[in-house]
Amino acid sequence: MVLIKSLRDTLLAPLQSVSGIVERRHTLPILSNVLLEKKGDRLTLLATDIEIQITTSTEGATGDGDGAVTVGARKLQEILRSLSDNSEVSLVLEDKRLQVRSGKSRFSLQTLPANDFPRMTISEGDTKQFSISQKAFRQLIAKTQYGMAAQDVRYYLNGLLLLVEGKELRAVATDGHRLAFASVEIEADLPRQEMILPRKTVLELNRLLVDTDDALNITLAPNQIRFAFGSVVLVSKLIDGKFPDYERVVPATLKNHMTVARQTLMQAMQRAAILTNEKFRGVRVVLSENSLKLIAANAEQEEAQEEIEVNYSGDPIDVGFNVGYLLDVLNNVHADEIQWSFNDANSSALITLPGNARFKYVVMPMRI
Repeated sequence: MVLIKSLRDTLLAPLQSVSGIVERRHTLPILSNVLLEKKGDRLTLLATDIEIQITTSTEGATGDGDGAVTVGARKLQEILRSLSDNSEVSLVLEDKRLQVRSGKSRFSLQTLPANDFPRMTISEGDTKQFSISQKAFRQLIAKTQYGMAAQDVRYYLNGLLLLVEGKELRAVATDGHRLAFASVEIEADLPRQEMILPRKTVLELNRLLVDTDDALNITLAPNQIRFAFGSVVLVSKLIDGKFPDYERVVPATLKNHMTVARQTLMQAMQRAAILTNEKFRGVRVVLSENSLKLIAANAEQEEAQEEIEVNYSGDPIDVGFNVGYLLDVLNNVHADEIQWSFNDANSSALITLPGNARFKYVVMPMRI
């Protein structure tokens, strides 16, 4: 039975949308597969890792009839990628095998029954909805996601806090050493609700969303969140836990303020970082009137020094920071200038954007 007959790109684009979450080696073999479901000329693809589920569909898939099957996602993707652009592809179902045919190429893949494929239960109870442009949401997570912890035992830090309140959507990420906060206005008026998105969900959204004004529809449920955009629906479970009170972490009063061109500072830090200690990545920040010195040294007693002009008239300060934490923020905010505020060498510093109250980055100093 010819299940699907279509152009290579008609199959490959939706497959790439869903296959990012598929684990190559999983305790449940079927989770390495993608579900292909054909009804009429509509093909629906679904992938899941139990925590996240992505569904997408495409038109223009002809064939002998309706049907469904699961097949290895990565293998199918690699096969389709290897075929020439605009080539015609047939997926033929025969004796529990899926044959991929294109021109004189033949590939025979093993399948597992579609009925065995696990699907997440979609919460339909107490839900709240709002819309935001894909571009605005992607920028929101880009400004904060680098602050997430990677494998912290405090599991709630391995994710991103999304908080809706009134007409505002906030995103917060922290690993205990630094904290990134960003917010955006939404066209809704919602009661306060906090959700912690798993790290994998955040990275997948960053991969799938595009910088356009097309709508992203977000549905909040008690234990899951749904994102619908274009032909894609991503459903994710939430991390169960209490996120730290980020408002207590942001310093309320700071007396020393410096403004500097972001690009100039970033390039100086990239050069200084070459000779930092590989493990601790410490760099000394020495501030005096209208001058910023960056001093880095490594275990071999090699040293780098950079000096740039800044706008500063506060107290002389000599403080150490992890240069990686500073480069993260400089790479991910797209502004001409940044403001860097300090109290002294022993307290957290705050990086903000002049004239923009919707972004804050707190970073703790380190001893060097």
